[in-house]
Amino acid sequence: MLTAKLALLDEKITKYATFVQKMIEKSINGLLIRNREELEEVINSDETQANSMELDLEELCISTIAQFQPLAKDLRKIIMILKINNDLERMADHAVNIAESGLFIIDRPALKPLIDIPRMGEETVKILFDSITSYINMDADLAGSVFKRDDTVDALRDQVFRELTTYMISSPSSIDRALQLMNIARNFERISDLSTNICEDVIYIVKGKVIKHHKQELS
Repeated sequence: MLTAKLALLDEKITKYATFVQKMIEKSINGLLIRNREELEEVINSDETQANSMELDLEELCISTIAQFQPLAKDLRKIIMILKINNDLERMADHAVNIAESGLFIIDRPALKPLIDIPRMGEETVKILFDSITSYINMDADLAGSVFKRDDTVDALRDQVFRELTTYMISSPSSIDRALQLMNIARNFERISDLSTNICEDVIYIVKGKVIKHHKQELS
């Protein structure tokens, strides 16, 4: 009975993570190919569905706790799913933010060729995928590897900010577009950070270690 409920929770959290990942992919793809329809779908359709999935999963977690009163490992697992659920909802919001900035940008002349931002998007999606995979498989080693790649996203964000700041100083007319690109980079960085939250929980469940700062030793 409880085992079946836990399996259902795993299935739902995986589906939710996959849906949010697709939102992120559509938001960056819509920007890169200047596809208004794709960006508007993220904002007008996908966000509503993501919110519905988040509420459904939260209700299932709460009802499972109320019905079975799980203890120890099972209770920790459900609480972890609740935390991941919340993180995924926030990631969906960031995907919407990216799509909204994308709509602003595609209506205007391109400021510059996009190089680092697509790299940020690609790495962010991989980090989310691996964080969920580490949860499904309870793979602390994979979870630990995500922390190092989060640093890569941070470095790309800093590079984007430096380059765009130079553009704004040299050409005030570029400020509005540069700020929107900065917003996109900032949202990717936050999605990556939220993914590492999932990895922190995996490491805690598997190894009993509390990892709150990426600079801590994970071995």
